[in-house]
Amino acid sequence: MTDTGFLLRSSPHLKARDSVPKIMYAVVISLMPAMAASFYFFRLKALAVYLICLAGCLATEAVFLRVRKKPMSSLWDGSAVITALLLAMTLPPDLSWDIVLIGSVIAIALGKQVFGGLGNNIFNPALVGRAFLQVAFPVAMTTWSPPATLVIDTVTYATPLGNLKFQGALAQGTLTPLSDLFWGNTGGCLGETSSLALLLGAAFLLFRKTIDWRIPAGAILALGAFTGIFWLTSPQEYASPLFHFLAGGFILGAFFMAPDMVTSPITPTGAWIYASGIGLMVGLIRLFGGFPEGVMFSILFMNTFVPIINRYTRPRILGQRRGT
Repeated sequence: MTDTGFLLRSSPHLKARDSVPKIMYAVVISLMPAMAASFYFFRLKALAVYLICLAGCLATEAVFLRVRKKPMSSLWDGSAVITALLLAMTLPPDLSWDIVLIGSVIAIALGKQVFGGLGNNIFNPALVGRAFLQVAFPVAMTTWSPPATLVIDTVTYATPLGNLKFQGALAQGTLTPLSDLFWGNTGGCLGETSSLALLLGAAFLLFRKTIDWRIPAGAILALGAFTGIFWLTSPQEYASPLFHFLAGGFILGAFFMAPDMVTSPITPTGAWIYASGIGLMVGLIRLFGGFPEGVMFSILFMNTFVPIINRYTRPRILGQRRGT
């Protein structure tokens, strides 16, 4: 007689077609247009930052996997690559290689591995690395150079948001044109160049349903409503919501960082709350804070509330009484 025993398997019994590597490398593909734009505007400077971030993140990930006695196969699941690319996009193109390397190590070590690795971190790892560099090297992190497409005889170059906040560009009539913000002919971080390139990648993620559309939508609506009130009240003093949407790292943050599956809410209601908080904080910091940009601070701040947002927005179980 043949053995007709039962085959026992643990849950989940129904599996989706997507996997961690598929999702991660889909995000990598979505970042390709923005990476190409940064290569065009900042040439070899951009390439150097990307390569150092990739080397630093992958090496740090490998060290922690070895120390924790975890399989090295997870090194290639794409999570460290995503962290490296996103970190690079939040850095100035002229940042020295040693500072870039430090940020890469911090992003993986303190932003991800100390929490237990992928799926356990409460903050976006790339933004953890960027925040550390912002505090440790404030001058280097706020020193900008013009893109290669602009022939300007200057060592430093003001970003559109810096020009608005610190140089009174709106009152002087020197506000960066929306067309330059859209195409990318401006200074700033590598991922703040072309809004068009970022939106192309975002459309790919939305089409694949890789990210929750509620998060970028909520952030856009909240930022637009907040800045729109002040713009309508005093357009001579405050920039338009469209300027705030296209300038700085808002698109990068709203579509590629805030919707991170690990650090964002899992409920639809929670996603709206989380995203609205990000949009409102970005507007508050840009208009009244001491920094010209607020995307990094806003996402990290709202990351801390994700566990409690998930707890109080989870759907009620069928038959469960309220308050139980």
